[in-house]
Amino acid sequence: MPSPEGGPDEGTAWHYGDPLREQRSAVTTSAVVDRSTRAVIAIGGDDRLTWLHTISSQDLLALADGQSAENLSLDVNGRVEHHFVQTDIDATTWIDTDPAHGPALLTFLTKMVFWAKAEPRDGSELAVLSLLGPESATVLASLGISAPALPYAAEAVDGGFVRRMPWPTRTDSFDLLIPRSELTSWWTRLVDAGAAPAGSWAYEALRVESVRPRIDLDTDERTIPHEVGWIGGVTEFGAVHLDKGCYRGQETVARVHNLGKPPRRLVMLHLDGSADGRPEPGDSISAEGRAVGRIGTVVDHFELGPIALALIKRTVPVDTPLEAGPCAASIDPDSVREETAVQAGRAAVDRLRGR
Repeated sequence: MPSPEGGPDEGTAWHYGDPLREQRSAVTTSAVVDRSTRAVIAIGGDDRLTWLHTISSQDLLALADGQSAENLSLDVNGRVEHHFVQTDIDATTWIDTDPAHGPALLTFLTKMVFWAKAEPRDGSELAVLSLLGPESATVLASLGISAPALPYAAEAVDGGFVRRMPWPTRTDSFDLLIPRSELTSWWTRLVDAGAAPAGSWAYEALRVESVRPRIDLDTDERTIPHEVGWIGGVTEFGAVHLDKGCYRGQETVARVHNLGKPPRRLVMLHLDGSADGRPEPGDSISAEGRAVGRIGTVVDHFELGPIALALIKRTVPVDTPLEAGPCAASIDPDSVREETAVQAGRAAVDRLRGR
């Protein structure tokens, strides 16, 4: 069955007849998901990493050949404009992002080149497949491909590369960026090697379970990185390095990190499966009739039932009964990241005030 019309995965399969079984395969054996709708950008030139370092939120100065990172482009107020994954391999940086963000991100990168030796261009000659599950390394090995050992590491394959990702599955997750002209043959090879065909439903269910946001679905025009767990360098599986030099939006990131708290936080919700219908992304979440957040991705999980990601006001207690569209909802306490560390800026202010 095709993915829903108008959705971000339109043009790929939603499922192949048994979406819950496909999810189970992705966490117990191996499953392959067509994510070829993702937009791909290529950047050549000797300055590609040092230049990208100055205009994005991630520290890229130490990124070596065959390494990857998650990254953000922020606006001047520190709000998220683009989220992307990048891999530097064989003198080219490859970026993949949600399909709706590809053209705007490429336009932004092109406008920001100025004097740098960096050459962003459309990279749609490559397409993305994701291979998920504990037997995925075996599937790759049967095709003569060495699975990268560490998260964000990448290895070249014919015409492209394979990288290990730290999500969405609990075990091994890999992205293959392979020639788009060979997409069907790669799919067939992976299935013949033991990977079960799985649709975007399976990928999204596991992404929600891992509390990994998807831009536009789980974010809005006000979202800042602290709200959705994108803070951290490459080794922390984040997209915003807190100790790098100046970049657009850094002031907001630094202010929240040192002095404040984000107004909202991303959590996973359990939805009442007996309700007549499901909420839609963007729907309001309420507590005792008061709006306290917004719904993001909504999906049925093979073990957890109906679940969703949501941006909830940080002050809402975890055990608060919620309403999300037609459903009663509750926050999964394990999805909440409690911030208990003393902030350096706040501690300095307290010392000045004699506290």
